[in-house]
This record gives sequence, structure tokens and C-alpha cells, in this order.
Amino acid sequence: MLQPDIEKSQEQDASRDTQLALLVVKAQQGNGTAFEQLFDRFHKEVYRMVFYRTRSQQDAEDLTQEIFIRAYKKISSLKEADRFRTWLFSIAYNRVRDFYRKKRIQNFFSLSDLDEDALERYSSHDRENPVPIQNLIKQDFWKQVEKFLERLSKMEKEVFLLRFLDQLMIAEISRVLKQSESSVKTHLYRALVKFKKASSIVELLQEEIREY
Repeated sequence: MLQPDIEKSQEQDASRDTQLALLVVKAQQGNGTAFEQLFDRFHKEVYRMVFYRTRSQQDAEDLTQEIFIRAYKKISSLKEADRFRTWLFSIAYNRVRDFYRKKRIQNFFSLSDLDEDALERYSSHDRENPVPIQNLIKQDFWKQVEKFLERLSKMEKEVFLLRFLDQLMIAEISRVLKQSESSVKTHLYRALVKFKKASSIVELLQEEIREY
């Protein structure tokens, strides 16, 4: 029974990939309805990716809209229709990176004219508390996750998030980050070693899985 189930699953995956590629080709030919279908299919994934990097509902909504506008304008440049998802995540990844670069520049210039007391008040100000997505996981879990992510290098963090939060495969992560697959695997392995040592996160995650 197992082998037929595997073959059926593979056939379904292949059919979805074919349908996706056809939608992309139609969108490249100027079919607005086809692009709307692509938007509906990937909107939640892209929004989730952006939200967990900005931790702000408003920023995530704005950036997600910008990402799809950019994808709409650039879709004709996509050479391989079956790689639309990876291509879209590349746009999202670069847009979030640009967002933080712009934010750092704005913060620098806005703080450069402040006196020492104002800087102290600014640095101690509570950051925005974004609205969680459907409250799927308790707030204390994400606090622990944020502490854990701070222990990772920049590349380890990106690979870890893209693999387990965004659910991209190794080959897809490689294309998004423009790194070799062996490099991605190395960074992922290092992140996983550190994750296994973060016992508080593992315990909270197991608790959430049991409750779910």
C-alpha cells in the first residue's frame, strides 16, 4: 500500500507544479487573472516570511504588497516558470533586507541631532508590539526563539528561518541566498546544533505540539 501512496503523492506534486508553471507563463503573457491566482496562492507564505522578520503587522502588509507589485512588473524576466516560488522568495528576501537598510539609515540621521538624554530615552523605549498571526504559538515561545536567533550568525539565522519557518528546500535556499548547497547545509547544521542545545525552546515547542 505504501508504494502506490507515494506514487500518487508524487503525481499530485507534479500536477501542481505543472499548473503553477502554466499560470506563470500566462502571467508573463499579460494575463492579469493568472497573476491574481499566483497572488492568492503565495500571499500567505510571503506575508508570514516578512512578518516574522519585521514583527510588525503594518510593515508586513506594506512590504508584502510591494513584493507582489515588484513581482508583477518583473515576471517577464523569469526564465524558468517552475522556479516562480524561489524567485518570489528572492524578491521578498531582498525587499526585507532593503527595508532594514533604509531603516538603519533613517535611524542614524534621526538620532544624530539628539542630545545624550534624548538618546538614552530613545534606546530604552519599548519597541512596537505587533499583532501575532492567529496566536498559533504562545508569546513566551517566540521570546525564547528571538533569544536563540541572536546566538546565530547572520547566515545561520537566514538559513534556519528559510528552512523551518518558510519551509524552503535546500536547493531553493541556495538560489535565494545565492550560496552553494554545501554552504547552506553547513550553516543549517551549525544552527541545528545550537538549536538542540537550547533546551528551553525545545521544551516549549514540544508543549505546543502536544496542545495542538
